This record gives sequence, structure tokens and C-alpha cells, in this order.
Amino acid sequence: MKRRTLPVATALAATAVLLLTACGSGDDKASDNDKIAGADQGSATPKESASASGAPAEDKPDGVDVSLPKDMNLVFDWDKPKDKNEAAAMDDAANFVRAIYHGVDKRTSKDAAVTAYSTGEGLTYAKTQIDSRVDDGWTATGTRRHYQATTRSASNGNSVEVAFCVDSSKFYGKEVKTGEVVKTKPSTADFDYFKIVMVKYPTGEGLWQASKVYVETKAEKCQ
Repeated sequence: MKRRTLPVATALAATAVLLLTACGSGDDKASDNDKIAGADQGSATPKESASASGAPAEDKPDGVDVSLPKDMNLVFDWDKPKDKNEAAAMDDAANFVRAIYHGVDKRTSKDAAVTAYSTGEGLTYAKTQIDSRVDDGWTATGTRRHYQATTRSASNGNSVEVAFCVDSSKFYGKEVKTGEVVKTKPSTADFDYFKIVMVKYPTGEGLWQASKVYVETKAEKCQ
């Protein structure tokens, strides 16, 4: 699977976001002994993947495209963890985000990238994000920045929680029919905090999939 860079869509259109459960305001530095939701899923060995800055990796299944149009820019401003599994999970968390907006651009939630990089509740979340924008006639344009990323592994090694901030202040809604870009004033609503539970794909492809997605909106920790 070729890794490409892709941005995350705007929250301009009122979207029915599935289980955008707020993470709450607990201590972000949770201990390694804390249980990660979905930690009992998966059973494969990931391969070392490319940097989370958006460089493509060459070790994924063929035929999956997560490329985006030039006016959609996803920036992953974070460092790769030293742990091989956590680095691979972080890369595919970025690809999960890319897959969502590849689907938005292609106007379908049945895109191969969506099913490649997500499973279970993560897949339902991705499809809900895409379908809501398609149904409302919106796509996205601009730059969305992802930063302050952390990773936390489950004790069994099959699950990694990837958490990060998102700044959408320069990422806008664009009406598909007219091409009109709707810009909003910067506000606390532009900042979200994501926790994505990544699980190993169970056939040794070196692939990690998003199985659960939690979002804290208007996240003060990200401003």
C-alpha cells in the first residue's frame, strides 16, 4: 500500500459524528498499566513504516490510494516513536485520517482505503464522517495540522493508542457544486483532541487499523 499525505475534512457542515465521545479532562500521561480499549484485538507483526510527516511507505498492501487533491493539505507535525510497533501504528493512524478525506474527495465511503485502515467502530466512524459530507454536498480545502502526538501500547502488543491534537483553523468547507469556500472566524471550535485505538491487522501485512475513535472538541490542551 502506498502511503500518501492527506488532510482531514472541515467541521463546517453539521455532521452526525458517530460516537465522537469526549475523552474528558483526565491526566494525559496515563500509566502504561492503564487498559487501552480494544487491546485484545489483532495478532500480526507490523513492518517498520515511513515517518508520520506524510512520506509514503512501501510495505503496505497494493491497490490502496490515500492521495488527496492539491488544495487539501494534511500536516502531521510529530516525531516517530522509537518503538517499532508504536511508530507503525502512528503512521497508520495518519493514513486512517487520510483515508477519510480521500473518501470525501472521491464522494464515497466505500473506498478501499477506508476499509484498509479501519475496522469495527473505527470503520463506522470513518463512513459516518464521509457520508455526512457527501450527503450535505461538502468537501474541504486548506491545511489541517496534527501535532503533540503521543502513543501508548497495550501489554499484549496488539493495540496502540495514538493521541494527538488537531488545528483546523485554516481548513475550510467547500461546496462541491459551486466551489465556494466558506471561511469561519478562528475559535476554540478549531481545536480537537483525538485518541485512536489502533490494532494489528491479523494476517501479518504490517498494517494497523483504527478500531475506536474518541474526540474531545474545543480542546484547551491543544490551543
